[in-house]
Amino acid sequence: MIQSIKKYMSDASYRQLRSYQKVVKKINSLEEKYESYSDAELQNMTDYFKEQLENGQTIYDIQADAFAVVREASKRVLGLRHFDVQLIGGLVLCEGHIAEMATGEGKTLVASLPSYLRALEGKGVHIVTVNEYLAQRDKELIGPIHEFLGLSVGLNVPQLSPSQKKQAYQADITYGLGNEFGFDFLRDHMVQNIHDKVQRPFHYAIIDEIDSVLIDEAKTPLIIAGKTQGSEKLQRVCAQLAKSFKADQDYIFDPETKATSLAEDGITKVERAFGIDNLFDLEHRTLYHYMIQAVRARVMFERDVDYIVDQGEIKLIDMYTGRVMEGRTLSDGLHQAIEAKEGLEITEENKTQANITVQNYFRMYPTLSGMTGTAKTEEKEFQHVYGMNVVQVPTNKPVIRQDHTDIVFDTKENKYKELVKEVKERHAKGQPVLIGTTSIIQSEQVAEYLDEAGLPFELLNAKSVEQEVKLISLAGQKGQITVATNVAGRGTDIMLGEGVKELGGLCVIGTERHGSRRIDNQLKGRSGRQGDPGETKFIISLEDEIINRFASEEREKKEKSLEIADNGQILNKDIHKFMNMAQKMSEGSNFSIREFNLKLDDVVNDQRKIIYEYRDRVLTTEDPIDLISDQIADYAKAIAIKYCPDTLTPEEWPLDKLEQQLIRIFPGLAIDLANRTFEDEEELFEQVDELAKSYTDIAKQFKQVKNLQPKMRAICLSVIDQNWVKHLEQMNRLKEGIGVRHYQQEDPIRLYQEDGFDLFKHAFHEIQGGWIEQLANQIRYILQKNAEEKAKVTN
Repeated sequence: MIQSIKKYMSDASYRQLRSYQKVVKKINSLEEKYESYSDAELQNMTDYFKEQLENGQTIYDIQADAFAVVREASKRVLGLRHFDVQLIGGLVLCEGHIAEMATGEGKTLVASLPSYLRALEGKGVHIVTVNEYLAQRDKELIGPIHEFLGLSVGLNVPQLSPSQKKQAYQADITYGLGNEFGFDFLRDHMVQNIHDKVQRPFHYAIIDEIDSVLIDEAKTPLIIAGKTQGSEKLQRVCAQLAKSFKADQDYIFDPETKATSLAEDGITKVERAFGIDNLFDLEHRTLYHYMIQAVRARVMFERDVDYIVDQGEIKLIDMYTGRVMEGRTLSDGLHQAIEAKEGLEITEENKTQANITVQNYFRMYPTLSGMTGTAKTEEKEFQHVYGMNVVQVPTNKPVIRQDHTDIVFDTKENKYKELVKEVKERHAKGQPVLIGTTSIIQSEQVAEYLDEAGLPFELLNAKSVEQEVKLISLAGQKGQITVATNVAGRGTDIMLGEGVKELGGLCVIGTERHGSRRIDNQLKGRSGRQGDPGETKFIISLEDEIINRFASEEREKKEKSLEIADNGQILNKDIHKFMNMAQKMSEGSNFSIREFNLKLDDVVNDQRKIIYEYRDRVLTTEDPIDLISDQIADYAKAIAIKYCPDTLTPEEWPLDKLEQQLIRIFPGLAIDLANRTFEDEEELFEQVDELAKSYTDIAKQFKQVKNLQPKMRAICLSVIDQNWVKHLEQMNRLKEGIGVRHYQQEDPIRLYQEDGFDLFKHAFHEIQGGWIEQLANQIRYILQKNAEEKAKVTN
């Protein structure tokens, strides 16, 4: 098998596959042995493997036997026997890499092998899918194999109670939705009790459709938000003002990166409209925020492409699947800016309570692996961001699908005319056709052309996943015409109906080049599964979105030398090179955006780690007062530096103000600084340090006061959470100004790091201060109560 494909592979890939093939031979040699085992004997192997690992063996020492046992269990439980190429896929996943396997090669069954092996380590395995339907389906399909072998299997989907979540995570293998794993991580760092956490420490994950999860969805951070009421009147005024703005005059919009900023004329218009002198003054930060969001809502978000209006609600559309993202809203007032733009009722704003990017969440797993039909084109990004290689696994049967050369037209209209002609011809002989589009609006344009031609079709856009899966699975039936977004039906095979093979199999027609070759390959992969015949063809035009966004200037130059047929088809041989160039520019731009966003989030991610570790210390400590006491000396010194900086002479120090601050945070302590003289800073700091030590001793005497420790734990958590939310908002505001600074020829990442560090130092100081002040309030209250009690006794 592997010999026959050597000519298509690099030497390195070929050598890698040869090494896997040796293990496959070993697994195959064990098949007869395990076939002779009774069910009980086969099931006992799980305990045997666990003992081997406890005795110092590695997973690679028991790998061949474990895979052979899973294969045998699968034959008995499901009646399915893993092909050799599926064993290779499993070996790739075990090593923490990506198995690129064509559609129809049974990736779901592949996951049963490494998930069993890594679950034997007892630390939990997460199998991540792109939607809830697939998580449920895969758990029900593959779970019985693992349960037969004595392992527990859980399901992690939205709307579960915390106890159900905890149970799902305690299972040996947990199937679930990618975003839900990330949201659980964030929620775990918002709990008030350590026992309310649901996740275990990260160990090993397999991501199905890994390119969709780690690349397509990587630009959208996972955000837990609380509701806050914005200024509806201000939002509506900003929306009206934004409508009057002219491109390049009042605002600058880069269609390639989607960066949006106000130009000089726009800034002047805002200042005049609101009667202010400087829009960038600190006091006008909220106005600037609402204004830039109003401009973004106008220029970045198009109705029926990025969102739909359904019964007075804005519903966001997933640009990669064309589906409505139920329950998803844009944060930081952007959703409300779109509502104001559309003249709808303005809902409450989402205020970020916790967030993390998909990339930074999954990078926390010590070992990460994944499967997809298309990843090789993005291998550099997978290596750079995640340290994962892409291994192309051979197909079980040779691919006989015919991929036709793209046909390029001068206009969209001529493109659609050709599309109708092509579909008519194939429909007349009964060959099923799947038409891939890039957006809802485009799928509806295609539908109109088909309607006019009197062709029957199924239109798949923004329907429920279950309905989509059903319709996609029927797309291979005789005479069927299906119009869908490019990656509709990920994870679902299209089975050919009776007599369809003889007609050439499923014909897939793409109507636009996507922003990535990978998505186009995914669409092509809908046809020609498991050695079936099939055809693919892209019918595209020079007016397509990818050209408008990335190669409009190059198109203008090229138009002079175009040779165009009567039907609008471009005959120049180098036109394909031009289309490929535009797509590579798109890929490069998208990678740059993801890389830029990740670098920005890395700054917050480092801060998040510190805050979450700090928060966990509060949750787990038996002695919160001791934890607070450790901060007292540092905080007192910081206050001394603030009031008595080295820029002032000792005679200029406002010692009375410093004294007031220390009296406020050191109750029960006699302090007299205002009437003293100090020669230098060192002498002052020594005195402040002595006071801090004395107060620390006093504070520790209150540790035994009934209910004070649990009260201080709750207070500490509240202080952390409030300041972290405030800090995230400031970091978001800081990020908004990054684009402007980019135009000032400064490195925006470096500036963001430096300013972000200053903001974080301030937030951390506020947390320390909040803890100490809250402890001081509690001690002051107790001292006052004690004094009152003493006075009563004396009287």
